[in-house]
Order: sequence, then C-alpha cells, then structure tokens
Amino acid sequence: MLIGTFLRKVKLLDKEFIEKANNFAFKVLLPVLLFNNIYKSHISEVFNVKLIVFAVLINIVIVGIMFIVVPKLVKENRDRSIVIQGLYRSNFVLFGVPLSRNIFGPDSLGTVTTLTAIIIPIYNFLAVFILDWYSNDKSDYKKTIVSIIKNPLIIGSFIGIIFSLLNIELPQFIEKTVADVAATATPIALIILGGDIEIKNLGKNMQLLFSVTVGKLLIIPAIVIITAIIFGFKGVELGALFSMVAPSVAVSSYTMALQYECNSELAGQLVFVTTMFSPVTIFTFIFILKSVGLF
Repeated sequence: MLIGTFLRKVKLLDKEFIEKANNFAFKVLLPVLLFNNIYKSHISEVFNVKLIVFAVLINIVIVGIMFIVVPKLVKENRDRSIVIQGLYRSNFVLFGVPLSRNIFGPDSLGTVTTLTAIIIPIYNFLAVFILDWYSNDKSDYKKTIVSIIKNPLIIGSFIGIIFSLLNIELPQFIEKTVADVAATATPIALIILGGDIEIKNLGKNMQLLFSVTVGKLLIIPAIVIITAIIFGFKGVELGALFSMVAPSVAVSSYTMALQYECNSELAGQLVFVTTMFSPVTIFTFIFILKSVGLF
C-alpha cells in the first residue's frame, strides 16, 4: 500500500491506470487467486461437518445482526453496505493458510484450506447481495440474482469447488501458470489501493473507521472465539475459525465497492486502517489463546 502511495506521488500511477488496474484485479486476478486456493484445498479429503456448519452459520448470523443494527446507526445507503462488508468480511484468502501454518504447522493446512473453500464463496455471495441491496432498487430481485451469478469472484470460487470436489488435475504447466497469476493478485490489489486511497481524507470518515476497526479486529473475533469455545472447538479447528475472523478487511471488498459505485473511499480506508492494526490484534489474540492452552 505504501509503495502504491509512493508511485502515485511520483506520478507513475494516475487515475486512469488505477481504474483499469482495479477492474483487472476484480475480473481476473482475484478470481484466479480464489480458484487456485480452493483447487489446492482437496475438499473431499478433509471435511469437518461441525466446523463448516458452525462457520457458515456464524457468518450468516453476524451479517443478519448487521442488517438490523447498521441502518439504525449509519445514515447513507452507500456507507451501510461498506460498513456491513467491513465488519464481517476478512482477508481469509491472504491470512488463513499462513496464520494456521505458523501456529500449528503444515499438518493443520487441510482444515483451514477446506474452510477457505467453503467460506470464501459465501463471503462473496453475501457481499454481492449486500452491495446490490444498498445500491439498487430493493424490489429488483432479478437484477440482484443475475449480478450474483455473474460476479467474477463467485465464478472463480465455484469453478475451484468443482475442480476440488471432482479431483480434476490441471496439467503441470497450466497449474504453475495459474499459481503464478494468483500470486500477483494480493500485492497488485494492495499497490493499487495504496495508489488510490487519499490518506488526507481519513479524518472525514474517522467515526466510521474507528467503529468498524474496533468491531472487525476486536469485538467480532472475541465473540466468535468465545462462541466457538462454548461449542467445543479448540486447537487446529479453533485456529481455523480464528484465521477466518481475525484478519483485516478483505482487499476485494474495496475492488467490489468500486464496481458497485458504493463509498469506495471508505472501503479503501477500512482496508488500509485494519491492515495497519491487525498485526497487533492478531498477536494479542494468539498470545492469550496460547496462554490458556486453547492453541
């Protein structure tokens, strides 16, 4: 992000390039990243029904509560969709596997990659629904359904699930190409975000930034972890759930906000601010959970 900010300052990035690069990241790079992660997850080999059901339900419950609470606290429709998305949608694609591997070792990756394969499409489905709900005529359900079906992130996730479930093997040269393209998605998206975000405008959205950052990085992870412990999750399973909720706001939430003409400035700032503070909150949670023997 800082590289992107620097490149804009020295005029190597301009508005036209940033708009095209965001479109490219949304329609090509991020779908390929999702496909690659899910394709390599081997869903059929590691499938914990209790964990998957809990993760799906907890996300739906969070979004449902946000649909009730956020409209009462946030006045503008174009802000409501960004706030709800910011509160529930984490950078699970980027942080899930590294966090789990570093806490529990490589043997834990089957659990977290399988959870990723299920949760990321749900994240994207809910995001499209929320963005459509607050940006279009609420009665136009057909348009919302078509938008969900045509969303590149959902298409990438769906194809990845099919390949993983059916154990379809790509030729090695194609698999390597896909992996190489996928590896560029997050850094390019972050560089473009850094080039587009206006740091000087942070003060304009300070109240929303503070509320969503605290909710995303502290309150919601704490609620999910406590609930998961009550339901008997610990160790690798709890770690997978932690990796799902603890990271910063997903980079793709910013690119999607641009596509749907919502408050993309606020969306980008949320990614920026939560990314800056998430290392501190993630470390704190891990320290506490390790100290009490749950990790």
